[in-house]
Amino acid sequence: MNGVKKTIVLLPGDGIGPEVTHAAARILADCAREFGHSFAMIEQPIGGSAIDRAGSPLPEETLNACLAADAVLLGAVGGPRWDALPVGRRPESGLLELRQRLGVYVNLRPVRLRPALAVISPLRPERASHVDVEIVRELAGGIYFGRRGREAQNGGESAFDTESYSVPEIERVARVGFERAMARHHRLVSVDKANVLESSQLWRRTVDRLAPEYPDVELRHLYVDNAAMQIVLNPGQFDVLLTSNMFGDILSDEAAALAGSIGLIPSASLGFGPGLYEPIHGSAPQLAGKDCACPIGAILSAAMLLRESFGLLKEAECIERAVDRALGAGFRTPDIASPGTEVVGLEAMTAAISRELSRILQPTEGYGWGV
Repeated sequence: MNGVKKTIVLLPGDGIGPEVTHAAARILADCAREFGHSFAMIEQPIGGSAIDRAGSPLPEETLNACLAADAVLLGAVGGPRWDALPVGRRPESGLLELRQRLGVYVNLRPVRLRPALAVISPLRPERASHVDVEIVRELAGGIYFGRRGREAQNGGESAFDTESYSVPEIERVARVGFERAMARHHRLVSVDKANVLESSQLWRRTVDRLAPEYPDVELRHLYVDNAAMQIVLNPGQFDVLLTSNMFGDILSDEAAALAGSIGLIPSASLGFGPGLYEPIHGSAPQLAGKDCACPIGAILSAAMLLRESFGLLKEAECIERAVDRALGAGFRTPDIASPGTEVVGLEAMTAAISRELSRILQPTEGYGWGV
């Protein structure tokens, strides 16, 4: 078998970030070994740990390594110990700068209820079974990158953050939304607040203008408040959700809860440079070092890395199947536990997924790889 050679930069970050990143790296190494690939994994600091080590949330050495890599796998950043720092110097600012420097402008967040976890979804079974949506979130613009500041006003203090989008910014993420819908079930819902916001009115006009280029895709528009309600009432109506930066941030966390836990959800940030992959959960410093965090979001992010950046579809599918088989065998971290299941720590869950991956990849006589 002819393997591929790739370089992956690991950015463990803060809190539980190192634990889940190392779990995902283990599964990537298992996959590389079984398929004959060579993945050089280089670890670099980011976020609060980078502030402590180098005085910056994104050291130059880290940035250069990421720019030279084939893909980047991130854990999580932030924590209360750095909350007193100014906004531009906090751990999260390192991640925002990294996204800008890598040229990523779209974030893909697939939210699907794993078959073995229907019992822990807050939705009734008949609704929970239909949770399978991909959220396409604009990542490089909007209120997170708009003009901001504080100023004195009438003897007090005021603050402002500006939501701003240009037509080219909307066009490029909208095209990704249409293309992802084409690859799935041909339905796209664009989310905005066009009844109030000028930026949303431009968003809606631009998406409508592109729609005739994708005649096989059914396009609908929803206001963000209605979209938030509909995700809970009828998740099965959604195939691909196209959103602005802030709306996507909020809606994807809501949708993640329907799948059982935010710890299960992966993401991919794509654009002009190397792809950046990370679970959507935070650093959860209260769980760090306790071997109780869920590694599945990070492991599924690694599967997305293989599929989206390396084109290794079979390998990605095998990892996803291994996750489902470990869950089907009853292994659960505390956040996804339910009656009759075995509650294990992060290390044991990772080991269970590793074992299932090995079993899936055992050659079956007469049939080649058992996938």
